[in-house]
Amino acid sequence: MTGRGRGRGGWQQADLPPADDAAAWFTGRLPDGWFTGAPEVTVDRDEIVVVGELPPPGGDHPDTDAGRADAAAAETGRISRFREETRDRRIEIAREAESRYRRKVAWGARIGGTRELFTTISVPVMTRLRQPERAVLDTLVDAGVARSRSDALAWSVRLVGRHADEWLTELREAMGRVEELRSQGPE
Repeated sequence: MTGRGRGRGGWQQADLPPADDAAAWFTGRLPDGWFTGAPEVTVDRDEIVVVGELPPPGGDHPDTDAGRADAAAAETGRISRFREETRDRRIEIAREAESRYRRKVAWGARIGGTRELFTTISVPVMTRLRQPERAVLDTLVDAGVARSRSDALAWSVRLVGRHADEWLTELREAMGRVEELRSQGPE
């Protein structure tokens, strides 16, 4: 779920509390009835994102282009209603979590095929690229895929994440196992 081991991550993570229990904490803290089950809680060193499944809106929508468009509009409307009706409580819970975990909290909801995130943070990342890598970014900008090198880099990361999801999942699991072994070792 989160974190780096000793000797990794530098000064930015020196005093960052662990958030291994964040999913359980949110499950216990959220009001009953907000979501149809336990929320999906994703944690990194900067942010906690909480996404819950909402009950589907009523109404039958035929399996036509117009019916699917109406169903998507109803899902978007239900998510918008949830966002407005729960705003004050979400802010209160986020403040508690931010105090506990020292990370920003973002929220989201999903229904069927519709998923929406509310006010997630965007974190600058410093990198050094050689000319061939910069040429890739510039091609994406020149082609209109991205507005800037920064957007092109974000687009590239999303593309790699989408296509390497299985490999990245295995890597994260392996890193988690390494963390377990490190914690069992001597101090």
